[in-house]
Amino acid sequence: MTAVVTGQPPPRAAVVKLDPASARVRRAIAFAMMAVPGAGCAAAIWLLCTGRYTTADLWLFAGMYVVHIGGITMGFHRYLAHKSFSTSRFFEGVLLITGSMGGEGPVMDWVTTHRRHHKFSDRDGDPHSPNLKGGSLGARLRGLWHAHMPWMLSDESSRWSHWAPDLLRDRRIFFYHRTYFWWVFAGLAIPAVVGFAVQPTPAGTLAGFLFGGLARMFLANQAAWSVGSISHMIGGRPFQNSDRSANNWPVAVLTFGEGLQNNHHAFPGSYRHAVRPWEPDLSGWMLTVLGWTGVVWQLRQPSKAAIAARRARPQAAQTSTHVDKEA
Repeated sequence: MTAVVTGQPPPRAAVVKLDPASARVRRAIAFAMMAVPGAGCAAAIWLLCTGRYTTADLWLFAGMYVVHIGGITMGFHRYLAHKSFSTSRFFEGVLLITGSMGGEGPVMDWVTTHRRHHKFSDRDGDPHSPNLKGGSLGARLRGLWHAHMPWMLSDESSRWSHWAPDLLRDRRIFFYHRTYFWWVFAGLAIPAVVGFAVQPTPAGTLAGFLFGGLARMFLANQAAWSVGSISHMIGGRPFQNSDRSANNWPVAVLTFGEGLQNNHHAFPGSYRHAVRPWEPDLSGWMLTVLGWTGVVWQLRQPSKAAIAARRARPQAAQTSTHVDKEA
């Protein structure tokens, strides 16, 4: 298997080279968002190993994990980046607040990076492809590691006006971008408060903060970042896309369907990543139910005929951007 390195790099208008001071600030924030939750996860594991936890702590971790992944997958990804459904201002706020609690970056940065990824998937210009370091085993491992975390330390940024002019015109969306760090703080404070309510002691507060806050953030983001690394190298490829996107079921289970990358890159505008009923896509199932209740509407998905035709296509054209012409 060889690396996929084809096509022209993005135009200058699409990418911003940060000045040294801004690049240092960005790297410091990115490193902190990786290292601090990692330390908190290690502390939570120590509490587990020494028996200093309660069942409530585990439920708090699970509940906040669902909030975190659901906000990213349904809010940042399928709603904002790909416009795969419509919803009310209230539920939009719920999705973007819970997505921001994940600590994966502010709205504008997340969406513009993702749209750029689709445009240049596994080619020069992709901000986090694992397939651009070479074809040897060592190069592939370096690429896998780079696509998982170190890419976030880059001094390049996707230009908002190029990749998301629609979001720049929306003051509501920009409000959630500006208040990003407040929502990250809320995502850590809420489980600490719940932990205190369950066990009104400093130990109870700390356990809630660690399990529902830092450990949840670290492990959920490791799963989310595996979508761009593992799911672009390892897995099944029922559709012949122009990249190395793959359906990786373990990643899909942990990320509520995001690991079905081959399906997603074949139909990027679909609100469902699963194209077969048995494929694991919890976010797609939740959106289906929300559609039945009227919370979301205009759910976009390809027809069975479009899926069959796409599967039979010998070689797909270059993966489209956030608007899927077939969905």
